[in-house]
Amino acid sequence: MNNKLFDSIIKAKGVGQIISRKFNDKQIYTKVDLLLHLPIGSIDRRFCPKLDQLEIGKISTIFVKPIKYNFPRVRNLPFRVTCEDNFGRIDIVFFNVRENYIRQQLPLNFEVIISGKITYYKNKFQMTNPDYIQTIDKENSIKKIMSKYSSLNGISSKTLQKIYFNESNNLEEINEWLDQNLLNKKKWLSWSASIKRLHNPEKNQDIDKNSIFYERLAFDEILSNLLLFKKIRKRINKVIKKNKIIPDVFLESIKSKIPFKLTNDQFKVIKEINKDLKSSKKMMRLLQGDVGCGKTVVAFLTALCVIQNNYQVAFMAPTEILALQHFDNFKKFFGDQNVNVEIVTSKIHQKKRKIVLDNIQNGKINFIIGTHALFQEKIKFKNLGYIIIDEQHKFGVKQRIELASKGDVNTDVLLMTATPIPRTLIITNYGDMDLSTISERPFANNISTFLKPNDKISEVLKFIEGRIKDLDQVFWVCPIIEESDKIKVKAVSERLEYLKNNTTYKIDCMHGNLNEQDRVQILSNFLNNKLNLIVCTTIVEVGIDNPNVNTIIIENSERFGLSQLHQLRGRVGRSGSKANCILIYNKNLSELSKKRLKIIKDNTDGFLIAEEDLKLRGYGDILGFKQSGEKDFLIADPLYHSHLFDLAKEYIDQINDTERFSMLLKIFNKQKIFNIIDAG
Repeated sequence: MNNKLFDSIIKAKGVGQIISRKFNDKQIYTKVDLLLHLPIGSIDRRFCPKLDQLEIGKISTIFVKPIKYNFPRVRNLPFRVTCEDNFGRIDIVFFNVRENYIRQQLPLNFEVIISGKITYYKNKFQMTNPDYIQTIDKENSIKKIMSKYSSLNGISSKTLQKIYFNESNNLEEINEWLDQNLLNKKKWLSWSASIKRLHNPEKNQDIDKNSIFYERLAFDEILSNLLLFKKIRKRINKVIKKNKIIPDVFLESIKSKIPFKLTNDQFKVIKEINKDLKSSKKMMRLLQGDVGCGKTVVAFLTALCVIQNNYQVAFMAPTEILALQHFDNFKKFFGDQNVNVEIVTSKIHQKKRKIVLDNIQNGKINFIIGTHALFQEKIKFKNLGYIIIDEQHKFGVKQRIELASKGDVNTDVLLMTATPIPRTLIITNYGDMDLSTISERPFANNISTFLKPNDKISEVLKFIEGRIKDLDQVFWVCPIIEESDKIKVKAVSERLEYLKNNTTYKIDCMHGNLNEQDRVQILSNFLNNKLNLIVCTTIVEVGIDNPNVNTIIIENSERFGLSQLHQLRGRVGRSGSKANCILIYNKNLSELSKKRLKIIKDNTDGFLIAEEDLKLRGYGDILGFKQSGEKDFLIADPLYHSHLFDLAKEYIDQINDTERFSMLLKIFNKQKIFNIIDAG
């Protein structure tokens, strides 16, 4: 194995302590990290005009003769060198450069080659601080096509280019892991040759996302992800668990406790989950569904089936408010089912906590609902048979591996998301899991969506007044808490004050900066009709359920992603009543941004909206990976390279021995996770 590839970045030529720290700030720690940060563009120096053919703003390589120096003795004035060819003159301008350097680089009456951007000042063409100056005999030392990199604070682009040039050109060939048939079919070069060409392009098109060099590396990155998922699946499938027995009579009896009819999709998904529960293989399943499709009741019903088999169930919610909501709803629907259900959050008093934890350990409590505290604290389960994670996007691959290890061999895992996931992202991020989907929604078309510019707030207030008179309650959502000087966004506190001064509603506010006790109290007041309206942040997005809320106002709606707007809209009309969503936008909004909002206005299908959101914002934002610490792909683009994801999915099925991919896994930093899996 070429260990030099994994040497610390400080061992790269031209990198000292200062530059090393700057690279570390960009998550570049090794030489291979450096090489995987590909150019963001190219610089073309092939334009070699005569001085009567210069174009303002264009990078040009000119052959000229210096004829006159101008070195003013006034501080802060630039030095100038007048140069000419047979067709005209140009000034070469220098800031913060010593006079001796200029005399050495541009000796009078000797022809030189200068490359840089052409500008025009006071009726004269000029070039300021040129990129390259060389004598005629060294013309070939100026590369005609050069890679351009993301800036590194305080480090010149020329220094960066030298570092990348040195490392990419000193790269040794490594053993190939792809089949020759695939390489021939796609006309791909080796990994090392592709890296070299991307950092040393011969044509501008070499660094395009559809070039054979770029696609080779993108495919490798995708493949490393899928290899990891294959490994996780293999480990899960090795586990032999006790199959849980689920009598049809019992399932029918608990379904009858629900005060509404299940959809066909809910029946289908319950069947899929129960098939896994009955199996001798450990379940690792993702349940995705549109907002309001009824995932929670599916989770409750399958949880009861597991409890019937004398196992414990742990249900983890993303917030304490939502955990309390699930706790109350479960007791409301299934309070007579001889299930000892308890809630575990960070706010339980110490005395009660000890009793609860003891009863979990001795098995007296068989259904535990809580937040991340369920797995962060040292809670010991007697017989944990089922883990349910709501709003799973905070759980990356490493967390899923840890989850699979919770409990014992008999513990099945269900992860749920209310954000429909585009097909490509399922391949890239959930290849280790089986997938269930609920598309049907009981009240999909009962919400009307309206767009209003922010100078029509008075009309919105008039509309709300009518809704409150009809005993509706209202969410008013603001995007951030603090006022920004750069982007004028109404803060929760400012909007609360405005509404109190201009209406007679009973109003309060709720946001992430409130302590949990205050939030729970405000929500309780709202649920008990002591408040007409809550001004809030996107805290309502994570599943707060109040069937009496039939109107939601979303301010500065252009600042939200489409999927997030759809989630927020799904907080209203949950009783089946006619509901309204008003998207307030900046009146100076561009036509493109208005078009985005119109997608929400005209569509209620969360899966379609998620696909559009992927195109507009990229996959990291959609699933909340930035919030969860899940890293974006460095090279592959799930939207642009969708064909490579499909190819990798086909290719991975043909792989039996993963040993030859050890270098690939190490390059893309997957080997450590592989080792964790192997260690069990």
